[in-house]
Amino acid sequence: MNRVLIISGSGFVGNAIYKELSPFLNVHATYLSDNKEWEENQHFHSFDMERDPIQPLLAHLEPNYIISAIRGNENSQLYLHDRIVEYVKYNSCRLIFLSSANVFDRFTNFPSYEYDKTFSESVYGRLKIKIENKLLRLPASKYVICRIPMIFGATSPRVKDLKRQIQEKNAIEVFPNVVINATTIDKLAQQIHYLINRRRRGIFHLGSNDLIHHSDLIIDICRQLTDTQPLFKNVFDSNEDRQLSVLPKDNLLPKHLQITIEEVIAACKN
Repeated sequence: MNRVLIISGSGFVGNAIYKELSPFLNVHATYLSDNKEWEENQHFHSFDMERDPIQPLLAHLEPNYIISAIRGNENSQLYLHDRIVEYVKYNSCRLIFLSSANVFDRFTNFPSYEYDKTFSESVYGRLKIKIENKLLRLPASKYVICRIPMIFGATSPRVKDLKRQIQEKNAIEVFPNVVINATTIDKLAQQIHYLINRRRRGIFHLGSNDLIHHSDLIIDICRQLTDTQPLFKNVFDSNEDRQLSVLPKDNLLPKHLQITIEEVIAACKN
C-alpha cells in the first residue's frame, strides 16, 4: 500500500485530503506542535517548518507520495521544499505540490492553461513560481503540480467569512472586472485521490471548466446563504476585465472529476 505524507495535514486543505485518502491508503500528516487536537492520532506528526528539519520524518516514514499543502513564511517554505525535492530526487517518491492560480496573476487578457509561461506580480504568486521551478528541474516522473483557483464549499474559510460578514451586516468586497474559475474542497480532495491512484504526473489545473466574474460568483453564493440582501462593495482594480483563471486543457480529468461554477455555488449551501 502506498504511504502518503501530507505536509500540513491539520490545515483546511490538507485535512480534507487526509480524510479523503485515509480509508484507502496509509496516510500520515504533519501538524503544528502547538495544536493539541492531533497529538493522540498516531498518523499525525508534530512539525514546525520554522524550527524542525523534515529529513528525520522522511527517513522514518519513507513515503511514496508527499503532498505539500503548507503555508507560512516564504524563506521557510523555500528551504523546506529544497529538502523535500532533494529527498524525492534520490528516493522512490513523488511530490504533489499544491500551487495556485496566482502564478499567472500578471497576465490579464486570457485564461491560463497548464503549460503557459508563469508570470506573477504578487508575493504569493512569485513564491509559488519559485517552488514550481524547483520541481520542474526534477525528472517528470517525480512531481505533480496542481494549480488551484479559489476554493469554496460549506465549510471553507471563504464561505465562513461570507456568513460572518452577512451576519455582521458588513459590506462584502467583490471585483466586477475579475474573471475567475473556482472549485470546492471536496472535489479537490477527490482529484488528488485520482492523481495518486492513476499515478498521473505533470501539471494539472484543478478548477471549474467554466468562468465567471468574481462579483457574480460571490453574489450567487450569498443567495445560497441568506434570504436577506447583503451589502456589496464593488472594487475596480482595472478598467477592463482581468483574468485570474486556470483552465484545464492538456491534462483533463475524467468527467466525474470535473466541476462547473454551478456545482461550486450549490456546494456552498448550508
